Amino acid sequence: MRKRTVRNGMRLVMAALILIILASFYHVQISDLFSLSMSAESRIYRLGIFWAAAIGGYGVVVAALGFALSPLKSDTQVRLLPLVFGISALIFFFFYLLSSSIDTPARDEQRVRPGETITI
Repeated sequence: MRKRTVRNGMRLVMAALILIILASFYHVQISDLFSLSMSAESRIYRLGIFWAAAIGGYGVVVAALGFALSPLKSDTQVRLLPLVFGISALIFFFFYLLSSSIDTPARDEQRVRPGETITI
């Protein structure tokens, strides 16, 4: 196992996870920061998911190639455990944001106050 190659692949997977989190949950804040239109906001989301998939797929291929290659002598000093913990933390953070986003209303959605009726 060539640890440097595996580490580089895991770094790419970690970057893809960060990009997925930013594109999925924070695309509204990013578009508000740059004063973008609604179409540009949806473009941020689509491009973010596309590039996250591309970078993550490449990272998985690089990591798998690193597992298949024979080790080098300089690979003994490379540590993979911090990256495993970082990827695990990002996965848990993603699912936390996902579960908390289910309860919050959408940006344009208004809640019905107690005592109000809905006219259809």
